[in-house]
Amino acid sequence: MQDALSLKTSMEFEYGKARQLSPGVARLVANNPGPFTFKGTNTYILGSTELCVIDPGPDDADHHEALMAAISGRPVSHILITHTHRDHIDGLDRLRKATGAVVCGYGRTSMPTSPAVSPSGGEFVQYDFRPDVALRDGDAICGQGWALRAVHTPGHAPDHLCFRLEGRGILFSGDHVMAWNTTVVAPPEGRMADYLASLERLIGAGDKVYLPGHGGRLEDPDRMVKAYLVHRQWREQAILTAIRDGHRTVRDIVALVYRGLDERLVTAACLSVQAHVEHLIDRGLVTCHGAPSFDRPLSAV
Repeated sequence: MQDALSLKTSMEFEYGKARQLSPGVARLVANNPGPFTFKGTNTYILGSTELCVIDPGPDDADHHEALMAAISGRPVSHILITHTHRDHIDGLDRLRKATGAVVCGYGRTSMPTSPAVSPSGGEFVQYDFRPDVALRDGDAICGQGWALRAVHTPGHAPDHLCFRLEGRGILFSGDHVMAWNTTVVAPPEGRMADYLASLERLIGAGDKVYLPGHGGRLEDPDRMVKAYLVHRQWREQAILTAIRDGHRTVRDIVALVYRGLDERLVTAACLSVQAHVEHLIDRGLVTCHGAPSFDRPLSAV
């Protein structure tokens, strides 16, 4: 199976300045670049007279000041959260205090037995987030001059929401689908079966453009979503073949499948392979005595 994924790494932006992407839609990029955030976390500003902000971004004074400058004294009625990973939500308290806006998001419905650790190390989820309005799939959020509909897309995170801008063909896709790289699906926070199902339900929805949580706009999104699915199928087949050929642990498989990988990305690759292994186990194609881990032996059925 051939990997059909083609990535787009070009992006026009300037830190500290909001860029108009479409009438009533502007993007401000936080200055938190890295191997998992690309150029930084995108904060979106919707509306012209009464505003909505999607993902306040990190807790960074410069980003907050730039956001307030872009708001330019206009009322902010809503703050929407795509998911509770800290690079998207840690700036919430500053923005909520400054605007008094209603905070909307999915919210955590359960706590893990142990905190999730990010692919780069350290705890990266704000578990105590409680929205003013808990959104579920299909819920509408409306303001002056704009209307959004929530699309629950678990996989990268159990609480992940995309937001569809009604009548505009625009989907704010968070970290679910991005143009610059594949989405990290890292257990226990991420679950591959959920992620693949969430991709499937976007195909044919009529969206013309995705505006993601990191990186530039994504044109022809159906093509990209289908390519994401092919990529995951290809990766899973490569993992299954490796296990059948005698590579028994996640670490062994990563060394085989991800040749020449940047050391900073090894943990992320291990977590991604573990997510695929869990999916293979769920489907009865692989066995593991105990919960899968980086070093626990695997066997093909």
